[in-house]
Amino acid sequence: MTERDPSSATELPRGIGAPATRALTAAGHTTLEALAGVPRAELAALHGVGPKALRVLQEALEERGLTLG
Repeated sequence: MTERDPSSATELPRGIGAPATRALTAAGHTTLEALAGVPRAELAALHGVGPKALRVLQEALEERGLTLG
């Protein structure tokens, strides 16, 4: 498996954990940019996406000038 570049806007951050990554991918959210504008409540409702994953996603989006909905 190759290392993901944390600065890449096309991949989900590694810090969210495997369960959150699987849940987001299954829901069709395969890139960080695809999460911009998605409501936090919608993401939190996914099994495996908890407060830590939401925080990491929000921080990664903010680094790119984006935010969750």
